[in-house]
Amino acid sequence: MNIKIDGFEIKFSDKSPRIIIIDIKDEILNKLIFPFNKFDITALEYKPFTRFTLAKSLDDLSNNELSKFLNKIIRDRNTGCFIIKPKNLISKIDDTFLVKLSTAVSHLIGTPNHDAMAGKYYARFFVKHVDKSDSYLRKAYTNMDLHTDGTYVKEKTDWLLMSKIEEKNVEGGETAMLHLDDWEHCSELFNDPVAKENFIWGSPKSKNIEYKVEHPVFSSDKNGKAQISYIDQFPEPKNMKQGVFLQKLSDSLEESNNKIIVKLPVGSSIVANNYFWLHGRKAFKEHKDLSRELLRIRGTFFQESMN
Repeated sequence: MNIKIDGFEIKFSDKSPRIIIIDIKDEILNKLIFPFNKFDITALEYKPFTRFTLAKSLDDLSNNELSKFLNKIIRDRNTGCFIIKPKNLISKIDDTFLVKLSTAVSHLIGTPNHDAMAGKYYARFFVKHVDKSDSYLRKAYTNMDLHTDGTYVKEKTDWLLMSKIEEKNVEGGETAMLHLDDWEHCSELFNDPVAKENFIWGSPKSKNIEYKVEHPVFSSDKNGKAQISYIDQFPEPKNMKQGVFLQKLSDSLEESNNKIIVKLPVGSSIVANNYFWLHGRKAFKEHKDLSRELLRIRGTFFQESMN
């Protein structure tokens, strides 16, 4: 890859040329310590403009090249996904630093939605050995099947960021990804008449969303290519036809030979276009002291031109 940004190492993922890996060198991380220390987490939660200040401090260290590059990746259908992470987990990188880094990265590409589950612009949550939740999100020993985010809310969800804050006693739990253009059955399912019907989408109580929405599984982008809004747990089929279609869709996604399985190290953030990338997680190997903490931010692209 011929893109060069001082202080960052950039390469294609060995899992897929659609995924770009961006390693942040120690020299950049050390220069972020001072501006990141200016704001505590409470300030970021209560004063949205402080999040943009963090983002600018990161972008300025790249001579404002990083924001241009991230936006190019995330909006390009040929890529649409990047993993950004510290090259080394230096001693000053803790969970607070990683929340701030995730905040900075997300605010270079868009504006986060309010996350109703957490009541903030982001959500932090644990996956542990014992779970009593009402969602696959925290079910450690069950696959989280391929899906997109924001299926059950009124807000647009253009992109998703997931950061790994911490993990202990973890084996398995790899991230699964699938790009619609690599999916063997995309054309067949996209062109099925049921795919364009309105489906009802609800959510469990933990999501803190009281309403339901209606929308099709598939839509088209400006070039007529498939876009998807789907998660297996939340559609409420209106009839047999819709139920059978959803089962066929679920099976063909999970059986795809082109799923990408990625092991993400602690400190890394994966950011994906939510219209043509699906994501999931493999099951963990059982361990009574298993613990993983994740951070999620999802939102919309900036509306102004990025030129």
